[in-house]
Amino acid sequence: MKKRILVVDDEVALTRMIKMNLERTGKYEVRTENQGAKAVAAVREFMPNLIFLDVMMPDMSGDEVSQRLRDDPVLAGIKIVFMTAIVTREETSEMGGEIGGNDFLAKPVKTEELIATIERALGS
Repeated sequence: MKKRILVVDDEVALTRMIKMNLERTGKYEVRTENQGAKAVAAVREFMPNLIFLDVMMPDMSGDEVSQRLRDDPVLAGIKIVFMTAIVTREETSEMGGEIGGNDFLAKPVKTEELIATIERALGS
């Protein structure tokens, strides 16, 4: 059974590329959302196993989206991995890939990193 992955990022080209590259593996069903304000509704509708969530978005930050998900008992258990251009790869490595207890990936993100992160987070 394919793992369901939701990618939330305001960069349409980035979400398209991630979707294409992950689906190419045959292991994942991927949906994208390019507006933070619509992310919670997308999560409710799709019920993903994991969410890749951009931190900086113009309409609603990744932190706000994450908090809304955590406040909802039905959605609170869904794994979230933040993606950001604010933190460098070196900084995420030094912090063990976590900031504030949340997994983080530094942009630009390689497909191999995404897959390794999915497998680590979901144990697949």
